[in-house]
Amino acid sequence: MLGPLVAVVDGVPVPLGPPQQRALLALLALHAGEVVSRDRIVDELWGERPPATSAKLVQGYVSGLQKLVGADVLVTRAPGYLLAVEAGALDLAQFERLVGEGRAALGEGDPGRAAVRLREALALWRGPALANLVSAPFVPGEASRLEELRLSAVCDRIEADLALGQDDVVPELEALVAEHPLHERLRRQHMLALYRAGRQAEALAAYQAARRALVDELGIEPRREVRALEQAILHGGGGPGDPVRGAWRWARSAARQGSMACCCRSFSRTL
Repeated sequence: MLGPLVAVVDGVPVPLGPPQQRALLALLALHAGEVVSRDRIVDELWGERPPATSAKLVQGYVSGLQKLVGADVLVTRAPGYLLAVEAGALDLAQFERLVGEGRAALGEGDPGRAAVRLREALALWRGPALANLVSAPFVPGEASRLEELRLSAVCDRIEADLALGQDDVVPELEALVAEHPLHERLRRQHMLALYRAGRQAEALAAYQAARRALVDELGIEPRREVRALEQAILHGGGGPGDPVRGAWRWARSAARQGSMACCCRSFSRTL
């Protein structure tokens, strides 16, 4: 799911059939281990205007998929169907496990181990989430959710890199900030990386750009952590206000609290 949907049986990729059949497999994989009812499947595949033959179509898709992956994997269980896979068989499950280990390492003050685990997690991605599924109503929302998970893991990996003293993340952060201009965690990391690279004036300019974007688009000031970092950079670091140490303390605290998810208030306000 971390890219185009692919199923591998005995080490060999198998053709997944027509678009709606692929979408059904993706839906069951996103809810692996849970029974997904036939009514929900119809809603998720076709929305408010399903075809009159939707129940028969679902049966046909299930039959086709069972021939590919086995009836012991795609199980018929009232009131619907269940995808029974081993732990770690899905790339999404592997990703979430590795990201969890990386965040735990961040919280424990071990950025080296965190960086390794997070890079392993991000290496599982093969392209945009659910890239070869475009027809089912549930796909855009799920793809967006998965992409947010990826971006959050990227932020965690950058946090670990900065804690390890790596300042070569500036070009990557510039591209990410351009793509996500309201993302305050990326903005803070961008400021910190510039400062660490000896580019204090640019770090302060990055804060002003972040503030303008937030005020213009959302009518809000930057978060306290971002404002505090700007003040620390303004005064040149050192002592209790040092931007490097302060930012790393913030990252460790956030990791312990399980709040390393992306800090973009345009998202959080809609949840």
